[in-house]
Amino acid sequence: MISQSEKEQIVSLIKKEVVPAIGCTEPVAVSLCVARATEVLGKQPEKIKVYLSANVLKNAMGVGIPGTGMVGLPIAVALGALTGKSEYGLQVLKDVRPEDVERGKRYISEKRLDIALKKGITDSLYIEVHCIAGEDEAEVIIRGAHTNFSYMAKNGETLYNEARKENGDGNGDAGKDEIPLSFAKVYEFATTVPLDDIRFILQAAELNRAAAKLSNEGNYGHNVAKTVTGTLGKKIFGDSLFSHMMSYTAAACDARMDGAMIPVMSNSGSGNQGITATLPVLSYAEDTNCPEDKLIRALTLSHLTVVCIKQKLGRLSALCGCVAAATGASCGITYLMGGNYRQATFAVKNMAGNITGMICDGAKPSCALKISSGVSTAVLSAIMAMEHKVVSSLEGIVDDDVDKTIENLTSIGAIGMRETDELVLKIMTSK
Repeated sequence: MISQSEKEQIVSLIKKEVVPAIGCTEPVAVSLCVARATEVLGKQPEKIKVYLSANVLKNAMGVGIPGTGMVGLPIAVALGALTGKSEYGLQVLKDVRPEDVERGKRYISEKRLDIALKKGITDSLYIEVHCIAGEDEAEVIIRGAHTNFSYMAKNGETLYNEARKENGDGNGDAGKDEIPLSFAKVYEFATTVPLDDIRFILQAAELNRAAAKLSNEGNYGHNVAKTVTGTLGKKIFGDSLFSHMMSYTAAACDARMDGAMIPVMSNSGSGNQGITATLPVLSYAEDTNCPEDKLIRALTLSHLTVVCIKQKLGRLSALCGCVAAATGASCGITYLMGGNYRQATFAVKNMAGNITGMICDGAKPSCALKISSGVSTAVLSAIMAMEHKVVSSLEGIVDDDVDKTIENLTSIGAIGMRETDELVLKIMTSK
């Protein structure tokens, strides 16, 4: 049985990890760090130096920046200094206007920015910003989590210095005071906690549904969603529960990765993870007329499963976030289908036996393709689970114990694929 104290801690954890974000969270986190450094400096910087971990650099190179029609870090950095407000968190750029974008372009053309890889660090998520004006200099560091300011200084005087919180491998981001999750605890919480304690999760449905609808009204990215629902797509996929789940989810990603100025509900620092944990579950619930109480519990199960996996995997890794997020979605779908705890563990094992190893090669419009693959696998895994079909412990990385299966999955992503991550970044920066 989960104690009342544990329930309160888990509610707080969900509220901390499931939050609104505008734009891809890596370049937005850089904007956020620049905005705070500018505020510490107290004036517009004449020069900005940015040093990033490899994973942040990788995820910020090829993605659209909201409200700009531009791609990549330079405009994100410039706008962080010119118009960003750190109080907005991951919505730091929500006030950007066309005239601000023009100012940002001039700022870039004047060679005021210096962006480089930070060497010699183990953190997967590390952002260091120096804003300089005359003889004044402000330094701000975000590390471990996208909104976690760990260090601030002005003219060499330390204003704030947070003791590092990590799990020992340089990749984890959970604080020592964060409640550790097991899958059994996740399932018990999601299916038994009073509904009023988790009703707030419907905000994820509202925000991410709106992003999907916006995408359907325009043309974004590779139009993956419209490909699924187009003439040829409909001929192959049909007009079905499955095609709706896939197109609904891809639509929100199409818009977000192309820089649409619209918030989505993120999970563990990733908007795409939040989208993938939400929209397949929501789509299935809407198509099958599931009652609201079941939707609330299914969304909670989905999102909390993602948080559970990310506690072990870390914020950023070589493993595509859709692996964790689609695993959560598969559990939520299984629950909506009438599945029990055992069948939910089957869904996790089926996912681990399928798309483990999908690489992350940066945030970009084609992420919608990977998300579609994740949703497809999530649906198949849920159907198999409902039919009591499961990848056995004799096969690959799957273990009889569901938590050990998750541990095996995350070990591959956090440890085994480190060289893959380095190679991916080398390829991306050498083109």
